[in-house]
Amino acid sequence: MAKSSSNGATNGVASTKTQQQSNHLSYRAILFMTLLALQFGIQPIVTKKYTSPKIIKSTVIFMQEVVKLVIAYVGISLGGVRWKDVMSGWTITSWLRLSLLPATIYLIQNMCSLLAYQNLDAITYNVLNQTKTLSAALCCYLLMRKKQSMMQMVGLVLLLMAALVMEKVLPLAMLTPSYWTTQQPIESDKASLSPRHFSHGVLPIMVASFLSGLAGAITQKSLQVGNRHALLFTMELCVASILLLIVSFVTSEDGKHIQQRGFFDEWTMLTIVPILTNSAGGILVGLVIKYAGTVRKGFALIFGILLSGLLQSLVDENKTLSKEEVAGGVLAGLSLWMHATHPYVASSSSSNKEAPIEKVSVASAAGAKGGRKSRKED
Repeated sequence: MAKSSSNGATNGVASTKTQQQSNHLSYRAILFMTLLALQFGIQPIVTKKYTSPKIIKSTVIFMQEVVKLVIAYVGISLGGVRWKDVMSGWTITSWLRLSLLPATIYLIQNMCSLLAYQNLDAITYNVLNQTKTLSAALCCYLLMRKKQSMMQMVGLVLLLMAALVMEKVLPLAMLTPSYWTTQQPIESDKASLSPRHFSHGVLPIMVASFLSGLAGAITQKSLQVGNRHALLFTMELCVASILLLIVSFVTSEDGKHIQQRGFFDEWTMLTIVPILTNSAGGILVGLVIKYAGTVRKGFALIFGILLSGLLQSLVDENKTLSKEEVAGGVLAGLSLWMHATHPYVASSSSSNKEAPIEKVSVASAAGAKGGRKSRKED
């Protein structure tokens, strides 16, 4: 009995240590997060430079999925892993269950984001879009019971503040004590916002942010809990997205434009450059989610905003890295350190409770056997 209770306590300590190790960032996770931040930083530059504003956007998305599918296929083929092992346990049912749902969610998210982008100013759009990291933490808890520690929650708030400072929504002076000790004049904006501003702008971007967290949590559960190969899962998502896009071409406005203007209208040879970088980013997202989690993907994207400002200052002489971007980068670094070094650890009392229960059950069983023996002897 003592041995079984000690084993239970040992298992509880071991599971706690395993949980702590799994919450820390590995070198592979840091590498993929760095590459994703770099891709996110250069994507606006190459997209603006090599993509025509008049291009049919669905054709670009379609080709991105095709290129991503090819890259993932080549990655598996050259990765030293046998296809037999990668496809072990794969069925069409599992593909529909694990890939079609997040692909559909991502498609709805893109539609909501596009609607919001057309009805909101850039600052409002970017600020509300940053809530997707918080929604990712919420959805991870709802789907995977993945809790956040108090320090991790503070880190998430700091990450949101970093994004708001970078977008110049929150004043940089707010980070100084003097801002809070002196009375600031309150300016009220009495301009009334139309109902369309909320229904076609604020509501769609909030829905898109929640769907981003939901799809990320579903993807993380498939990759980590279901132990799905990251590149295989990327291929599954690509196939599902391609099928959904082909169906949408039948009824959408872009489908009509393709029939009238052709699939490659407004394309050039250099249009493939942002498609390649965006496709690589899509694969990196899957790898970051697998090895770091969907919440920490948000940290990589915030660092990508900082890199974007830095790269734009190097490319364009008229633009320099602002104080807000530097301060936001420092806040983002601090928030990532807090989130990575203070993981949630389950209370050991729950694991220790199992040992006394086991002891009582063994004792009661022994007592019952002793009772039966005494009755037989009587």
